[in-house]
Amino acid sequence: MTDLLWDDVKCFFDLDLMGSLPDVRVPGASVEDWQSVLDLVAEKGWKCQYSEGEMVLPVPRAEAVLSRPADAECPDLRVWPTADVLAIFSFHAEDEIDFDVDLRELQGQDRLEVFCGFLREIGRRLGKPVLMDPEGDYGHPVLGFDVEADRVVLLADPQLT
Repeated sequence: MTDLLWDDVKCFFDLDLMGSLPDVRVPGASVEDWQSVLDLVAEKGWKCQYSEGEMVLPVPRAEAVLSRPADAECPDLRVWPTADVLAIFSFHAEDEIDFDVDLRELQGQDRLEVFCGFLREIGRRLGKPVLMDPEGDYGHPVLGFDVEADRVVLLADPQLT
């Protein structure tokens, strides 16, 4: 099932308009939600790589990552839902799951469907919205997974961009 059509949303995947790395987030999260995402990555068999600085390590429990000292380097988890689409999760805070995607990897209907499927999987697992904001424009989502609609929907008017 197609959530969005490329021709309707391609302006939201324009690097000049959105920046190359828009912010994707799940507000109102918890340590348990972070763990659910880590479990989902493992269950789906998505290729992933956890690192702290230059050190690649096994994926720890969310509680261990989020209880690191405030001055510790922020670890990240790279997840490939497909070989050519990468999401980079950053463990900044326990109350918001956030990750970046590279819009250069999300051009065209096929890649859009991979991206929407990824947002849907996370949103369904957590029962929470998954929102995409333009890079550097936090709090102004243009699209996201809507829990009640059970699909990815537009949250901004493409004509206003």
